[in-house]
Amino acid sequence: MALINPYLNYNGNAEEAFVFYKSVFGGEFAKIIRLKDISSRNLGTEFPIAENEAEKIMLIALPIGKNILMANDVPESMGRVNENENRSKISISAENREEADKLFNGLSVGGNIEVPISESPWGSYFGMFRDKFGIEWMVDFDPNHIGEV
Repeated sequence: MALINPYLNYNGNAEEAFVFYKSVFGGEFAKIIRLKDISSRNLGTEFPIAENEAEKIMLIALPIGKNILMANDVPESMGRVNENENRSKISISAENREEADKLFNGLSVGGNIEVPISESPWGSYFGMFRDKFGIEWMVDFDPNHIGEV
């Protein structure tokens, strides 16, 4: 079965966001590549990096269960990411109510709660919010579908 790994774009704060996500989910980064790292590699073409962007993230990856949350900083030359756009949401299926509460409460710190976590009309324990980095999340625990994808 294929895995779905969300990939997020940031305006220079990808590392800050991922340190925050790591504090909630735990684990270790699988990879961190900075823009300066790709400018020095043999890519067959010159890929100049502005000095003020050298430390920005080209790729950061945080394993979460069997999935990997990935992101990068968009170079200024490519324009800014609209942090208030209606992005696709990241949906987390928790294993139990305690995990759902931990993830919801941890990830929503400093953000905007759109739907407080509670019993939903469709029978699951559900909440939705935009975190302090502008990423939209849904946290769900469905006691009738434990272990199902």
